[in-house]
This record gives sequence, C-alpha cells and structure tokens, in this order.
Amino acid sequence: MDPMISAAMVPSNFLLKDLLLSADPVVKTAIAVLVFFSVWCWAIIVDKALELIKARRTVARIERDLSNGGDLALNGSNLQHPVAAVLEAGSREWRDGQPNDGERESRAEKRERIERAMRAALSGELRRLQKRLPFLATVSSAAPFIGLFGTVWGIMNSFTSIARSHNTSLAVVAPGIAEALLATAIGLVAAIPAVMAYNKFATEYSAYAGRVQAIIGAYGAKLTRIKPDGN
Repeated sequence: MDPMISAAMVPSNFLLKDLLLSADPVVKTAIAVLVFFSVWCWAIIVDKALELIKARRTVARIERDLSNGGDLALNGSNLQHPVAAVLEAGSREWRDGQPNDGERESRAEKRERIERAMRAALSGELRRLQKRLPFLATVSSAAPFIGLFGTVWGIMNSFTSIARSHNTSLAVVAPGIAEALLATAIGLVAAIPAVMAYNKFATEYSAYAGRVQAIIGAYGAKLTRIKPDGN
C-alpha cells in the first residue's frame, strides 16, 4: 500500500486536544470533574506538606529545648508554633486548675490533670491538621470509577457508531475508544497521587502525634515539679 495513502487514512483527531474537543459531552463532563479533583488534590497536598514541615521543625525544636532543660515560657503567651495551644492548655491548667474544695492532690494526680488538658488540646490540633484529608481519600476511591464511567460511555458510543455506519473499520471506532481510554487515564492521574498522599500524611500525622505525646509527658512532669507561684 502507498505510504501516502496509508497516512491519509489515519484520523487526524488523535491529538490530546482534538480528543478532548471532539469527545462526547458526557465524557467531557467526567474529564472536567476529574481534572478539578486532581487540581484540588494537588493544592491540598502542597498545603499539607508545607504545614507538616513546619510542625515537624517546631516539634524538633521543642524536643531539643526540653532535653537541654530550656525554658519553654510557662505562661505560653509567646509560643508561636502549631503546638502552642497544647502547651498553653497545660500551663493554664497548671496555673488555674487547682482544686477549690481545699483537698490536697498528689503529684501524680496533678500531673494527670495537666496532661489530660494537653491531650484534649492535642486532639483539637490534630483535627485541624487533618482537615481536608478525607477529600484525598474520597478522590482516591471515586476517581477511578468516574474514569471508568467515561470509558464505558465512550466505548458504548463507538459501538453505536459501528451500528449506524455498518462499518467495522478501525477509523470508525478508534476515536471513541481513544476518548474512553483518555477518561480512564485521567481518572488514574487523579487517584494515584491522592491515595499516595493520603497514606503518607496519615503515617506522618500519627508519628507527629506520638512525638507531641512525648512532649506532653515531659512538659507535664516539668510543670508538676513547679508550684504556680514559681517556687
């Protein structure tokens, strides 16, 4: 066969832009949703990564101060970092949480009271840090199925084209199949980074919570040894 004739028989709409423009409206809608999901996921990933880097640096600095016996400013007013609310909750309980009924509490009871206040603050801090992470989990689960829906719809259109034209030539069915496979590919592009990021952040936040728990124990022990009047 003449190469020029073969080239002329190849459809011209196999460029990505042409596939998108010529796609069925349903396939276009699925692709648009997937692109939006992908962009929003990457925005969340970048934001959470920067936030996590800052949090880990702060925790490392506090761990270093505690191990060196440094002063963490017991009033907590000048602490500017993600765990400030946690330490401030312990300092506030240390200052203002003394029993009012005249009963004396043991050192262990005092420490448990202070650490309980800090653990409650830590729960709130973790909820703030993990905000929007469920969206990553949702995209990682839903995006492949949205892409699959576009795939099924595109293949269905391809078979419809065959039925209308009574022509089984590849030139008839290839554009629809290409559109279908494009929807699947974009679904995977959205889902794979989302699931990897979700698993990574879940692991990192678990490790972060463990390090802050250790800080709570050390800071609670330090506050227990000091009376609210500074003696």
